[in-house]
Amino acid sequence: MSDLNYLFSPLQIGPVVVPNRINFAAHLTNLSENHQISENHICYYEARAKGGCGLITTEELTVHPSDLAYDKLVDAFEPDVIPGFQRLTDTIHQYDTRIFAQLNHNGMQADGKISRLPVWGPSSGKDPIFRETSKAMDAADIQECIAYFSKSAGHVKEGGFDGIELQLGHSSLIRQFLSPATNHRNDEYGGSFDKRMRFTLEVINAVRNAVGDDFALGVRLNADEMHPDGGITHETAKQIAVRLEQTAKIDFIDISLGTFHNLFLVEGSMHTPLAYTAPLSAGIRSVVSLPVYATNRINDPHLAEKILEEGKGDMVNMVRALIADPQLPNKAREGRFEDIRQCIACNQGCIGRMSMGYTIGCMQTPVTGNEKALGEGTMTLCDIPKKVIVIGAGPAGLEAARVAALRKHQVVVFERNEDVGGQNRIAAKAAGRQEIQGVTRWLISQVEKLDIDLRLGTEATVETMLAEKTDAIVVATGSRPKEKPFPGEYSAPDVVNTWQILNGDVETGQKILLIDLNGHHHGTGTAEFLADQGKAVHMLTPALFPGSALGPLQDLYLTRQRLARKGVAYTPDIAVLEIQGTLVKGLNVYSNEMIDFESYDTVVLVAGNESEDALYFALKDKVREIYRIGDCVAPRLTDSAISDGHRIGRLL
Repeated sequence: MSDLNYLFSPLQIGPVVVPNRINFAAHLTNLSENHQISENHICYYEARAKGGCGLITTEELTVHPSDLAYDKLVDAFEPDVIPGFQRLTDTIHQYDTRIFAQLNHNGMQADGKISRLPVWGPSSGKDPIFRETSKAMDAADIQECIAYFSKSAGHVKEGGFDGIELQLGHSSLIRQFLSPATNHRNDEYGGSFDKRMRFTLEVINAVRNAVGDDFALGVRLNADEMHPDGGITHETAKQIAVRLEQTAKIDFIDISLGTFHNLFLVEGSMHTPLAYTAPLSAGIRSVVSLPVYATNRINDPHLAEKILEEGKGDMVNMVRALIADPQLPNKAREGRFEDIRQCIACNQGCIGRMSMGYTIGCMQTPVTGNEKALGEGTMTLCDIPKKVIVIGAGPAGLEAARVAALRKHQVVVFERNEDVGGQNRIAAKAAGRQEIQGVTRWLISQVEKLDIDLRLGTEATVETMLAEKTDAIVVATGSRPKEKPFPGEYSAPDVVNTWQILNGDVETGQKILLIDLNGHHHGTGTAEFLADQGKAVHMLTPALFPGSALGPLQDLYLTRQRLARKGVAYTPDIAVLEIQGTLVKGLNVYSNEMIDFESYDTVVLVAGNESEDALYFALKDKVREIYRIGDCVAPRLTDSAISDGHRIGRLL
C-alpha cells in the first residue's frame, strides 16, 4: 500500500463527497454521435472510474446552437441528451466515482462554418485561431444565452450528474465577458470590473436556481490569461474568485491558464515544467476558502501528493496522466508505481489527434479512445499457445511481445543491440526530448514481469529463425535514415544524418546546414541539440517554416522561440535538388529561383527513413505465420508502431 495520505483522502465539494483528490478533468474527446453521449463515451469514462479516480468532469457540453467550436460537441440544451446522460452517470456511479458536467459556450472561439450561424461574443472581434468576426451580443442575445445555461443545467441534473462546472477558462464566452482584452462594451455588461462581472453572476444565479441548493456547482476560472493586450491577470483572477465566493452560490474553483493567443500554455508539452500552474492554484487558494483544483502536467501520484501537502490545491486534475493510464489511481493506491504508464506530454495521440478532428487517443496506449472495442475484458487468452518470435525490441516489438505474452503465448524477443528502445532511445537524446524514454521504460518494465525470453545483443538471421522451429514470427526491425535522399556526390563526415549526430558517431564542424524534410522533432530537436553545443545552425525546409508538423502538438511556439534565442537561422520554401560535397543546390518552390548554399562545414540530413524489411521478405515464404509491424512496414511515428504491435499481439 502507498502512503499517499492526502491524495486518497475524501474531499467535500458542496453537498458532494468525492472519495479521493484525483479529477479526470474536462477535455475534448470527439467521441459523441449526433451531438449526444455515445457508447464509446461511456466506455471511455468508465475505464477511468474503474481505474479509481474520485471525480470525472465531462468534456464541455455546449449550451446553445450558436456554439459549435467543434463538430462533435454534445448539445446539453437538447432534451434528447438526457437518456445518454443517465446511462453515463449510472455507469460511473457503479464505481464510487462522482461525475460533474462541464457547461460551456465558446463565444468568439466557436466556428460559424460548422453552425452556419453568427459567432457570439461580448464585443465584435476575432479569435486568433478561428479568425471569424464575432457578433457583439445584444441584450436579447445575453438573456437568451443565460436561459440556455439554465435549461442545460436542468438537463444535467435530470441526467443524474453530481454537479456542474461552468467554463470560465481558456475557451469560454463567460471568460470573454470577464476579460478587458475581449470585452469592450460600454453598457451594463462592460467597462468596469463590476460590469464585466455581471454576465458571469447572472449565469451562476440562473444555473443555481435551475439545480437547487443540493447540487454541486463551481467554475473553471482562468487564473491568468497572459494576454499580450492585458486581459485577466492573476491579480484580477483573485478578485474574480473572491467575488464568486461572496455569492455563496458556488462550491469549488477549478483553474486554467492562457487563451487561444497562447494555447501552448493550456496544453503544455514536455518542454514545459511539471505542474507549471500550481503557483496559480496556490494564489487563488490564498484568497478563498472554497476547494481549489491544481492542474497541468501533473503526471505522477507523488507529485500530486506534494501539491496537496504543500497547500497548492485541494484537488488535482490528472487528464493526460489518466489518458495514458486509466489505472493510475489504483496502481498508486496499491504502491505499484513502476507499473504506471506515465504520460510524457508528447501530445501526439491526445491533443494532436483532437486538434485535427480525430477521436481521442494516446501514443502509448492504443486502447485509449477505443475502450468499447479494446478495453477491459476484450483481450482473451489464446486457444492454443504458440511459440512466437519477435525480432526487434523497439516500441512496436516490445508491445507485440507484451500483448502476446499476456495472452499466454510463449514469446522470444531477439534484439541485435545491447539495449532496448530502438529509435525511441535515439530520439530521447535530442534537446528537451528526454521524457520520451518513458515509453521504453514502461514497456520493458512490463516485459520483464512476463514470461518472455529477451535476448539482447543477438542478431536474428534467416538460418537462426528457421532453426528455432517457431509457430509465428513478428518482424519489428524498424527503419534507418535514407542513405542517399538527394542526387550528387557526398558522404560522411561532411554529410551526415540525425542518428549519427545524436549518437555522437561523428564530429561536426562549427557551421552547419541542416536540411529538414520532416517538420517534426527530428529536425528541430537536432538543430537545438547542435545549437546547445555552440554550433552555428542554419535550417533549410521546403515548408513555410521549420517545425511545421508541431503546431497540432502545441510544441511549435516554444520550439521556434528556443531556436530563435539560440541563434538558429532558417530559410523556408527550399527544395533541395542536389548535394555536391557540402554545396547544396536549392530551388525556391515559389519563385523558381536557384540558390546555392555553400561554405558550411557539415550538412545534416533529416530527409526521411527507409524500412529495414530485408529479413521479413527473406522469411516470408519460409514461415507459415509471419507479420511485420512498425517502421518495418512504413517509417512512421511511435504511436503507429505501438498500435501495430498491440494489434498483432491480439491477432496471434
